[in-house]
Amino acid sequence: MEMGKLVRATEMNYEGKIFIPKVSSVNGEVDNHTIFHYHQNGCVLWADYMGGQIIKGHLIGTVSDVGILDFHYHHININNQVRIGKCHSIPYIFDDGNIEIHEEWQWLNGDESKGVSIISEL
Repeated sequence: MEMGKLVRATEMNYEGKIFIPKVSSVNGEVDNHTIFHYHQNGCVLWADYMGGQIIKGHLIGTVSDVGILDFHYHHININNQVRIGKCHSIPYIFDDGNIEIHEEWQWLNGDESKGVSIISEL
């Protein structure tokens, strides 16, 4: 399947969309058991997530006028550690209408390492 075009925020709303990780760096804590429930109101974006190594997590941020997502996240992992980070994401849409989000993120605590992820709409 070929990647679609970069989607503008005015062409897509994340309200009620559900995503799962497709690819994640080894230093990440999400896996294919982590489920993200997205919401959007105007340019404000937020989500709840859990599953796999994540007991409970939240993210909050913005959607730019060209569709770029910038947000901060925090969660509690299965070791009862609070992890926080930031993420810059670019959404792509396929011809069948499914959305895939390509993410560049960084931990803001612990080792402060960086990583990449791809999440796909269910």
